[in-house]
Amino acid sequence: MKKIVLFLDSVHPVLSERLMDEDYYCLYDYQNSIEFIYNTYPDIFGLVIRSRINLTSEALARFTNLRFIARSGSGLENIDTEYCRENNIAVFNSPEGNRNAVAEHAMGLLLTMLNNITKSNNQIKQAVWERELNRGEELKGKTVGIIGFGHNGKAFAEKLLSFGVLILAFDKYVEVESNQGIRSASLEEIYELSDVVSLHLPLTDETFYYANKAFFQYFKKNIYFLNIARGKLVETTELVEALKCGKVIAAGLDVVEYEEGSFESLQVDETPEPLTYLMNSSLVILTPHIAGWTKESYFLLSDVLADKILSFSFS
Repeated sequence: MKKIVLFLDSVHPVLSERLMDEDYYCLYDYQNSIEFIYNTYPDIFGLVIRSRINLTSEALARFTNLRFIARSGSGLENIDTEYCRENNIAVFNSPEGNRNAVAEHAMGLLLTMLNNITKSNNQIKQAVWERELNRGEELKGKTVGIIGFGHNGKAFAEKLLSFGVLILAFDKYVEVESNQGIRSASLEEIYELSDVVSLHLPLTDETFYYANKAFFQYFKKNIYFLNIARGKLVETTELVEALKCGKVIAAGLDVVEYEEGSFESLQVDETPEPLTYLMNSSLVILTPHIAGWTKESYFLLSDVLADKILSFSFS
């Protein structure tokens, strides 16, 4: 029987090239719905996806010969992983492929906030030359709380170490090894000591609106806030309130809760008031979910998946 792999999203061709070199047969459908897909391709061996399609248990049950799902990227929120575990479907993702890209982007957002770079740039382009009100802060000596210490959280910590900061790392499910500059911390310590807070969590039922009203109120200091993970980790209305009262000094957001599930556009016809505030605020830097979207990571995300698929023993 042919090992047919269906690509439901476009990824770097190195993945299909490497699979075909090992006698896999690759098909591509970037447009059709999941209903069309399981009626048209019932006998596939593998699926390759990004974020366009939600693979629910109902959908997966229709693929009776499915042996693996390969998710280009890190998040698995659009796959029923419990169903996959129960039905011997291997699930691969590739956070190793864009961890450096995400970390560099996080550093860019943080340094831009601290040094008023976007604000100054916009002012100068309007012929306003303002130095004193754009006096920046140095990162050295600050305490950075990282919530979520998987591949991306660790990569961000590695970048930060050379800036002379103390890193407090918390992860409920990953053991954090303390070393020079990085300390395993409780959430209470992060709330007490952090000057900067960065979220690096997956989106699950447990983490939905993780950064809510209570979250921002817990911090003893006013903080710089980063979210480079998933938009729905943050309750935007409460972030806006935290910005208005000064609890959040500035925010760098690569993601917002109003994104389409595919991450390709905003899902609203009319801009919600909280998003309008973020767009108009000089305290907020927004980028369109591109932290892990570099030319280099485009290749690596697929190359890592090829490594994992080809080294896996399908019983």
